[in-house]
Amino acid sequence: MPSANFRAGVVAVVTNSSDLVLAFERSDVPGAWQLPQGGIDVGESPLEAVWRELGEETGLGPADLDLIGEHPRWLVYEFPDHVRSGGKRLGQAQRWYFFRALSDDVEPTPDHVEFVAWRWVDRAWLVEHVVGFRRDVYLAALTT
Repeated sequence: MPSANFRAGVVAVVTNSSDLVLAFERSDVPGAWQLPQGGIDVGESPLEAVWRELGEETGLGPADLDLIGEHPRWLVYEFPDHVRSGGKRLGQAQRWYFFRALSDDVEPTPDHVEFVAWRWVDRAWLVEHVVGFRRDVYLAALTT
C-alpha cells in the first residue's frame, strides 16, 4: 500500500485479440502516449477506481471489456522535481489491471481533457513513447 507521499492510483491495460495495447496521446504533452490511469478516491477500491477511470477517460466499460488480470504488486515511481506538487506528492503507487476488448472494433472516446487521440500499439512502442519518468514501471508491467 502506498505511503502518504505517494498518490494511490490505478492503470488500465486494454488489449485486443492481436495483443496490441490501447494507448492514448496526452493533451498536455504532444507525442507522449500512455495508458488510462488515475487516483483512487476515498472509500473506493482499486478495482472500482480502474472501471471509473476507464469510463471517464475512454468511454469504455464492462460492455466493452473483460477484466483478465491484475499485476501482483503495487508499482511505484517518483515524479521528477518539476512535476512534484510542492513536495507533497513524491510520486505514484499504482495497481495495474489488464483487460481484453470484447471486440477488435471497439472504439474509445478520448476525454479531450487528458487525452486527444488513441491507437493500438505494441508494448515496446508504448514503453518508448511514454514520458521518461514512467518508463520503468511500464516496462515492468508490460513485459512480465
